[in-house]
Amino acid sequence: MIEAAVAKGVDAILMDVAEMRFQGQFDAAFSNATLHWVLEKERAASAIFEALRSGGRFAGEMGGEGNLARLREALDTELVIRGYVPPFEASNWYASPEEFAVVYEQAGFEHIDARLVERPTPIEHGIEAWVTTFRRGWLDRAGVPEEERGGIAAAVAGRAGSNVADYVRLRFIMRKPS
Repeated sequence: MIEAAVAKGVDAILMDVAEMRFQGQFDAAFSNATLHWVLEKERAASAIFEALRSGGRFAGEMGGEGNLARLREALDTELVIRGYVPPFEASNWYASPEEFAVVYEQAGFEHIDARLVERPTPIEHGIEAWVTTFRRGWLDRAGVPEEERGGIAAAVAGRAGSNVADYVRLRFIMRKPS
């Protein structure tokens, strides 16, 4: 994505949001499907706040509370059936609007509007591919050998019964005080 943006003339760089060191350089920031992967949420919120000019706005969307609950439960059930212990620690932050707002208020933002939106989404390449791609780290942490992953992914797809993921998105907008 960075290469494609640069090819179109956009000044784009790849960096960890929690490590950003911009100081009041932007009027606005936007995030799509990223912040639920950032477990250092307080550092990320502070970095985004610091990157904005006074009065700047921050808007976006991420996985929210309940995101992929059906698919995650199907995967964990299948792991247990096969003798694996699902990881205890979360690999994603699927916040409620209230939890999200607290983190961003503590960073200094105001006028936070955060809400959950259910968005069932067909998975183009199927649930099996979703399991082996987007839950790869989960399978790694559960100690599942590569040769067993395809069978687990197929079983999860069978439990799911369709290629529709139960996405719940957290959409938000807020401002840095003027």
